[in-house]
Amino acid sequence: MIRAVKGTRDILPPASAAWNHVESVAREVFRTFNYQEIRTPLFEETALFARGVGEDTDIVGKEMYTWDDRDGSSLTLRPEATASVMRAYIEHRLDQIPGVKKFYYLGPMFRRERPQKGRFRQFYQIGAEAIGSESPVIDAEVIEMVVELFRRCGLEGIQLILNSVGCKDCRPAYLALLREKIAEVAPHLCADCQRRATTNPLRVLDCKVHEDQPYIDALPSILDHLDEACRQHFATVRALLDARGISYEVRPRLVRGLDYYMRTTFEITHGALGAQNSVLGGGRYDGLAEAIGSKVPAPGIGFSIGEDRLVMILEESHPDRFKPAVDVFLAPLGEAAEQHAGALAAELRSQGFSVERSADRKLKRALEVANKTGARYTLILGDDEVSTGTYSLKDMASGEQVKLKRSELAARIKSN
Repeated sequence: MIRAVKGTRDILPPASAAWNHVESVAREVFRTFNYQEIRTPLFEETALFARGVGEDTDIVGKEMYTWDDRDGSSLTLRPEATASVMRAYIEHRLDQIPGVKKFYYLGPMFRRERPQKGRFRQFYQIGAEAIGSESPVIDAEVIEMVVELFRRCGLEGIQLILNSVGCKDCRPAYLALLREKIAEVAPHLCADCQRRATTNPLRVLDCKVHEDQPYIDALPSILDHLDEACRQHFATVRALLDARGISYEVRPRLVRGLDYYMRTTFEITHGALGAQNSVLGGGRYDGLAEAIGSKVPAPGIGFSIGEDRLVMILEESHPDRFKPAVDVFLAPLGEAAEQHAGALAAELRSQGFSVERSADRKLKRALEVANKTGARYTLILGDDEVSTGTYSLKDMASGEQVKLKRSELAARIKSN
């Protein structure tokens, strides 16, 4: 028997209803903030991610699905989408269009990491990118948008974490100091931190190994080493969030895992996910365009939501919310009624109702199936009902059954 590959899965009904809900909410929120959808290829040249994400990151070093194409070029399934969006922005000269360019995307990403709760090797992200401005106003608006998206999805108990990781002017001096201080405690740190100490010291701050925490807590804070421009930028972002009543926690150890981040970084966590509790990560990436070969700066900020994790939280917190529901279940009980049911179903569907038809002419069996499908009403069609033009409509929740003319059906179904 052939099964799904490890780290992948099938999304089946009724779970797919939760996915559709999340994506529908996301599209509507993006519309209200004037973001437009962008769709990039599932695979790109490997160099895009090596240069954009960073050769010393775990993603590039250990997790990418990469292969040599027949022409000898190296291709990679996208492990994230920001680099792809920026590549498209540069390739199609979107910088020539006035104003901030706002994009959103939905789709699968691929990383070969150990599957765990809410984490898969083919996983799904919902994300957005605002490219073309260094303004902290854009940072605050992007964060406001994600908070609104989670609110409309019905997700409660989230925590917004905020930090600044400086810029190309002030971060080098901090990194030099950080390397020096890490070297002093390196023998006490885990193997990953010892490796990152020279290749990617910021990632040491993000270590989750319990025994490492006392040493990492004692390392210098990046917030104490920001230059004046970065300090002012971060202060403005915070002031704008305060003005909007958006609560957050400043956490100096929040650095994110990709090389292109600078200045504002943020994360949203939820307790239902356990130790790996991040459901969204994002930040500013003002140097990404240059990293992948552009001669024209393209400052930007964006985020990605782990859709698998978001859906899982919603399903656990609202277990009955996404159960399938049919408005009307048609139960034809005779040959004439069977023929009549087709036209009646089409009429009800044209008015926006979801309709299912019974494949069994026995009423008891039809009502059992109606219950299992979560039907709100069962419309009973016997030959007598067809000849008289009246129908028996049964409310499946209350058990009440009434006789209605065809012209009265829609109003009665809409009333509840």
